[in-house]
Amino acid sequence: MNLEVRYARSFLIDLKSLEPAAYERVYNFVFVELAEKLQPHHLPELRQLDEDGIFFRFSLDNYLIGIEIRGEIVKFLRVVPMPDV
Repeated sequence: MNLEVRYARSFLIDLKSLEPAAYERVYNFVFVELAEKLQPHHLPELRQLDEDGIFFRFSLDNYLIGIEIRGEIVKFLRVVPMPDV
């Protein structure tokens, strides 16, 4: 399966606003590691967010990353700090 990866403007804005160490970690994971072996079900702590199975989130260190999966298109939507619970 050949997946197409897209990045929402909101994701890129979120990414740019991260502190340098977090930016580097998220950037490497999303643009380098995943680009080589993108299988959505291999994402850490992947959770479905809607009934239709389109919107998901996963965690990376102390950040939540929101994605949309439609067929063979994976779109990164947001990256935000994990809320304190």
